[in-house]
Amino acid sequence: MKLLPSIELEMMFHSEGVEYVAGVDEAGRGPVAGPVTVAVVILPMSSANRFGSGLSRGVRDSKQIPEKERESIEALIKDVALDYSVAHVPNETIDAINILNATRLAVRRAVETLRIKPQVILIDGKFLNLKSSTCISIVKGDQNIFSIAAASILAKTSRDRMMREYAHEFPNYLFEKNKGYLTSEHLEAIRHHGLSPIHRKSFSITL
Repeated sequence: MKLLPSIELEMMFHSEGVEYVAGVDEAGRGPVAGPVTVAVVILPMSSANRFGSGLSRGVRDSKQIPEKERESIEALIKDVALDYSVAHVPNETIDAINILNATRLAVRRAVETLRIKPQVILIDGKFLNLKSSTCISIVKGDQNIFSIAAASILAKTSRDRMMREYAHEFPNYLFEKNKGYLTSEHLEAIRHHGLSPIHRKSFSITL
């Protein structure tokens, strides 16, 4: 049985006088099509008591949650969050500056869009160091840290919706199913139809 992410780190900062702690995670670094998406979320430090059993048990690494369940949990996160933001960086920018720098750009945009300025930012991965805030990179943060897991759900659901919209515009590529990842069906579609306008031209795709 997988352990659920804990909010203990956020509560520790709160006990030390930190009012706002943000969790950050991304979705879409690995696909060959579509944007990279970053979400940031600030949860109330009374979250452990206010979320209720449904959200407390539901929030975990987004990759471990079925798509329909993710959308239900997304709504609960948005309802209880003090603030949240989602930023997308498109494939053209990824091609121009590479995926790592595009992810860092998405982190900056998401954090800068927040209404509330967090004093501490917990990041799943080493994407950014904001001089105005204390940034802590945590290995497997989406599996272990509650606010990062919540951000992973917001990033994943937002990006998935965008890819489903692209599926209507470019129906040959089955983006509603593969979300831009290079499945065998996706590769076969590229062989027959070439690259779409949302494919990442800088990524290696062996036909």
